[in-house]
Amino acid sequence: MWLNLPNVITLTRLGLIPVFILFFYLPWGWANLIAVVVFTLAAATDWLDGYLARRLNQVSDFGRFLDPVADKLAVAVALILLVQRHPHVWMALPVIVIISREITISALREWMAEIGERAQVAVSLLGKIKTTVQMLAIMLVLYQMPVYGVSTLLIGMLLLYAAVALTVWSMAIYLRAAWPLLRGEQGEIPE
Repeated sequence: MWLNLPNVITLTRLGLIPVFILFFYLPWGWANLIAVVVFTLAAATDWLDGYLARRLNQVSDFGRFLDPVADKLAVAVALILLVQRHPHVWMALPVIVIISREITISALREWMAEIGERAQVAVSLLGKIKTTVQMLAIMLVLYQMPVYGVSTLLIGMLLLYAAVALTVWSMAIYLRAAWPLLRGEQGEIPE
């Protein structure tokens, strides 16, 4: 069945995107905090839907399709809004790298699936760590208010650049795994 609890949670994550955008732009002092809470809730559902799908044995083709779409849309929207809030090269550069990597890997996975080699570019532990660091970075940069004198904007930016390093590293691993097939070579794909 395509409409199960994990898929409803994923659809909710998609529904949170316009709510996040609304609070991001509202001119009230507390709206930014609500935007951070909404993004954090969306990030938590990223973990929750996958956990429940496996735990309840409700993994579905619809969920496998929708989950990465919801993740990438939520992250891309947040990153684009952050560039608008901080229109500097130090913000634009990591956003360009992260979004470019997501497009590249999505295209690679689609092509690999077409030739029956999708498992070679399946989500790895490094990809999950990258996503976690990236989500935390976005939350902190969105919040941007000091906590006990500690700059969440600075910590968020440091984490965003760490996420960029993990992004490039994981993309290199995926491309290395696919490289023999991209070159048209047959045979073993390196581990």
